[in-house]
Amino acid sequence: MNERTNTRFILRGLAVGMLSGLLALAANGVVSAAETDSATARGGRLYDKYFKENNTSKPDTDHASYPHKGGKYGKDASWRCKECHGWDYMGKDGAYASGGHATGIKGIRGAAGKDPAAIIAILKDATHGYTERHLKPKDMEDLALFVSKGQIDMDKYIDRAAKKAKGNPAKGEAYFNTLCAGCHGVDGKKIKDAPPLGSLASNPHEMLHKVMNGQPSESMPALRALDPQIAVDIVSYLPQLPKQ
Repeated sequence: MNERTNTRFILRGLAVGMLSGLLALAANGVVSAAETDSATARGGRLYDKYFKENNTSKPDTDHASYPHKGGKYGKDASWRCKECHGWDYMGKDGAYASGGHATGIKGIRGAAGKDPAAIIAILKDATHGYTERHLKPKDMEDLALFVSKGQIDMDKYIDRAAKKAKGNPAKGEAYFNTLCAGCHGVDGKKIKDAPPLGSLASNPHEMLHKVMNGQPSESMPALRALDPQIAVDIVSYLPQLPKQ
């Protein structure tokens, strides 16, 4: 093998090695991001209804810190994070400032960016009282990740006064028909053991939370890894669906 040929082989080997390394780095980055997003979305579902998502027993006693004992929403509802802190994560300062769900309890916005370990400690404290009977270690980790990293500023995407998403309904229709209609139907009524989606569209905060994170213990895809505006556009379209 002459010197020129030898140099070619060396350069080719270096190029292949560099390409393999770059591909490995890219793949690792994608996997890490996807795994973080999926864990965060699962945390959002635990925030919604943890005992449905992790298939544990439904609580049969009122949560000790819930002010409306024996409330009309059921004792198990008092253990749902959203019941005190709201779908908009603002608690007494948001949509749950008044009405049947009002508790006077602050939201979780102040915990955004907080160390997940510190959030887990709060979940276990005397006020919250969650134990391994309610949330296993992985559940605690995912829920804390959602609270720390997964909250979105609802006011950026939803007009609070008008109770409408700040999206493009025409784009939302296309997204809905290609991403959601396979399960929900183009009219939002295909799932027979659930109310028509159009009848739920008046609560855009709840809808956006569920579109971003999915429905507890269901195969509904979470759109968290996509541009949030896609979810907002879908939520802006939902009021056009039949309510009955």
